[in-house]
Amino acid sequence: MNFLKDESGQGAAEYILLFGGIIVVAIAALLVYRSYIQGASSLNSAQDVNTVRTTSSIK
Repeated sequence: MNFLKDESGQGAAEYILLFGGIIVVAIAALLVYRSYIQGASSLNSAQDVNTVRTTSSIK
């Protein structure tokens, strides 16, 4: 009955659950922001810089 009191594998199981939860949250975030990520190819940084320069008071 000594094996019932052995808790040596408990830490590993907790880490597996923790990392599993993190992976689930990361996948959910990717699914939510999927449309933004796919539409990111149309970003033009040069145009954004020019917009900031023309709208700012520092020239």
